[in-house]
Formats: sequence, C-alpha cells, structure tokens
Amino acid sequence: MIPNPIIKVLSTLSCHEVRHLLMGGQACVFYGAAEFSRDCDIVIVADHDNLQRLSGALEELQAECIAVPPFEPEYLERGHAVHFRCHSEDAMGMRLDVMTRMRGCGEFPVLWERRMTLQDGDGMTYELLGIEDLVTAKKTQRDKDWPMVRRLVDAHYEACRDSPNEDQIRFWLKESRTPDVLIYLVSEYPVLFREVLAHRKLLGAALSGSRSAVQQELSLEELAERKADEAYWLPLKRELEQLRLKRRKNKSD
Repeated sequence: MIPNPIIKVLSTLSCHEVRHLLMGGQACVFYGAAEFSRDCDIVIVADHDNLQRLSGALEELQAECIAVPPFEPEYLERGHAVHFRCHSEDAMGMRLDVMTRMRGCGEFPVLWERRMTLQDGDGMTYELLGIEDLVTAKKTQRDKDWPMVRRLVDAHYEACRDSPNEDQIRFWLKESRTPDVLIYLVSEYPVLFREVLAHRKLLGAALSGSRSAVQQELSLEELAERKADEAYWLPLKRELEQLRLKRRKNKSD
C-alpha cells in the first residue's frame, strides 16, 4: 500500500496536470524491488507551461525549496535536483525532489514514450519511469543503489521469464547483475547474446559458466559506473558549494 502522503503529492501533481514521471525509491516500490521509500522523486519536462503547473502544485502542497539550488529552470537544465519539503496537512514532511536530466538517460520525450502507466484500485493513475531508464538512473556512486539495481532486474526477470519477448531478454542481458541468470541467458539465447555482447563485454565471462568470473566482471563494471557518476556530479557539486557559500555570506551581511 502506498502511504497517503505520497498519494497526496502524486495526486496533486496530476490534478495540476504536471507532466512528470515518478522515479527513485518510490518507483522501485511500484516495480516490486523495494518495500518502502520516504521521499518522492520525479523527472519533469522543464518547459515554461509545465513549470508553471508545477509551481501551482507546489503552492497547494505548501512546499518550500530546501537547501540549494533554488527553484530556477537554469539549474534543472544543468542536471541539478531541486529539493522541496511539503507542509500541507495531508503531505506534512514529505520531501519532493525534482529533476529534468539524469546521467545516461534520454531527454524527457524519450522517457515519456518508454514510461510505465499503472492504476491502483481507487482509480489513481501513476506514470513511472520505464524500468530500463530507472535502472540506468540508479547506477550511481551511492552504495544503496546497486542492490536496488539488482533487485529491479531480478524482479522483472522473475515476472517475465516464463514467456519473454526478445526486448525483455535483451534487457536482462544488458542489465542483470545475477551471475546465475547471466550464465543461463547466454546459453539459452545465443543469437541475442552475440548481439548484446558488443555493448556488454562481461557477457563473455558467462560463457565459461563460472559464477566467480562473472561476479568479478560485474564488480569491475560497477566500479566503472561509480567513477563515471562521480565525474558527472563533480562540477555540479562544485557549483552547489559556491551557492552554499553565497547563501551563508548573504545571511551574514
């Protein structure tokens, strides 16, 4: 069951017709890879009209911008997340993080075309980041995200393994982090394995049937992604630090 404060945030966004996609931990809950998430993370299209609709939703939620950067389009366009805290009665204390760009993910129109639409028993509709894009977005330098990536792909595999289509098999070959699954896939689907091998060299290790060899390659792949994420965020973090310094200076003057 989705906690009421999160339903309030998402329903308010929908009522104001904010074009958005749910991502982060709460999206992982919907996909069956997590049990609980306290925050609400969304990606939006950052055109003028949508930002105006978002402003209306934030006003209804009594959401204040916390920390840095400020809620301005230029920061969203550069890849920053803007953070809000809700103070309305039904969403008290909920944190809402808003982004428009994520490392490795496409532009919003592409993400929208690949989205997952779900509806609950009360008729509430949720627009989620597609699982392929959610997995990509979760490949960060944070320790907690990598077990989530594995659980996301494993949950998808368990749900679809009995009668998969080729796109699903390609997804598992590209993204699975479970050695036994990869060893099975490269053996069972040799044509698709050879197709995906050009994009993911570690699949070659799965041919040997050695779990330890595959796990070693997975660890190296994870390390490379962590370093890439760190490099991506480094200039953004420097900019945030300058904004913090400027804010402290203004407060002291």
